[in-house]
Amino acid sequence: MVRKILLGCGIASSVLYIVVDLLGTLQYPGYRYTEQQFSELTAQGSPVRPLMIALNLIPYTLLVAAFAVGVWTSAGPKRAGRITAAMLLGYAAFGMAGGLFFPMNTREALAAGERGLQNAMHPPLTAVMSLFIVLAMGFGATLLGKRFRYYSYGTIALLIVFGVLTSLQAGKMVADEPTPWMGLTERINIYATMLWVAVLAIGLLRAQKSE
Repeated sequence: MVRKILLGCGIASSVLYIVVDLLGTLQYPGYRYTEQQFSELTAQGSPVRPLMIALNLIPYTLLVAAFAVGVWTSAGPKRAGRITAAMLLGYAAFGMAGGLFFPMNTREALAAGERGLQNAMHPPLTAVMSLFIVLAMGFGATLLGKRFRYYSYGTIALLIVFGVLTSLQAGKMVADEPTPWMGLTERINIYATMLWVAVLAIGLLRAQKSE
């Protein structure tokens, strides 16, 4: 029963992230969903930062950490399962650090030259977080059969492509220039990640029922 709850946290974490993303967008006056990054919701100076911390950063991190424990306990003798769990923990930890302790500044502040240590640390922490989730997908691909393996590899390829497309507009964001579709390309990455976590959780729950 405990393992089922832990695995269910993977589904809950993905649903929570997407719901709070949409909620934060609606509560941020002038925010442009398809043009602005998710990190701008949690940015230092964002009017919805307290909301995002309370409803997203902290509970999401705890849910992913709980899911990682569920993956670990479901792994049994499978080394890939334990590595996947460890990578998920790393993903959660660095994601929380980048959003809670080292948030980016708003694009208006960046354009005005306000770039402190917190802002400088945000991109590398985000990069490490992304590396952890890609590694989790790579090792986790072996846990649920051939179809899930192909799905995981396809998701990794999608993350790389849309990650590059998003990064191409980073300079314009810093200069507070229009960044058409930046928010959309980044969210394709985010939602693809959320979906992968949920699919893994569902697959492990089904595998547990068949045991």
